[in-house]
Amino acid sequence: MEYLTQVRWSPYIVGIGIGIGVLSWLTFLISKKPIGCSTAFARTSGMIERIFRGNKVNEKLYYKEFVPSIDWEWMLVIGIIIGSFISAFISGDFNWVWVPSLWSNTFGSNVLIRVVVSIVGGMFLGFGARWSGGCTSGHGISGTLQLAVSSWVSAIFFFVGGILTAFLMFNSGFGG
Repeated sequence: MEYLTQVRWSPYIVGIGIGIGVLSWLTFLISKKPIGCSTAFARTSGMIERIFRGNKVNEKLYYKEFVPSIDWEWMLVIGIIIGSFISAFISGDFNWVWVPSLWSNTFGSNVLIRVVVSIVGGMFLGFGARWSGGCTSGHGISGTLQLAVSSWVSAIFFFVGGILTAFLMFNSGFGG
C-alpha cells in the first residue's frame, strides 16, 4: 500500500504493467480492442461539431468511420485524468501549476505563452496521431505489443521526435 503513495513509481515496473503485463492484455481480453486514446479526441471534435452543425456531421466520411460518440476510448481518457488526480492527491504531490519550473526557467513565467504553446503543441500531436492512425498509446503500447512494423517505426520516431524537440527547446536557446 505504501507503494501507492509514492510520488514516482519505477518506470520499469509501470512499463511492464502497461505494456507487456496487465493493462494491455486485460484490454484485449475484456474489450477485444487495443489501447488507444487519440480516437477519443477525434470523436470529441465530432460531438462538438454536432452542436453547431447538427446531424450533418454524421454524413462526413471520417465520422462514419469514427462515430462521434462516447465509447470505451473516451472513458479511458476520462479514467486517465481521474487516475492521475487520485495518484497525485494520495501521494501529496498535487498542486495547481500553470507554468512548470522547467518551462519557466527556460521560457519565463508568462501563463498566456505557456497555454498557447500547449494548445498548439496538442494540436500538432493530435493531427500527427490521427494522420498516422494512432498515438503513443495506440502504436507505442498496443501496436508494438502486437509486433506491428508500422507501430515499431512510429514508436521509434516518437522517441526521436521527443528527444529532438526537448533538446531544441531547452538546450538551443529558444527560450533566451
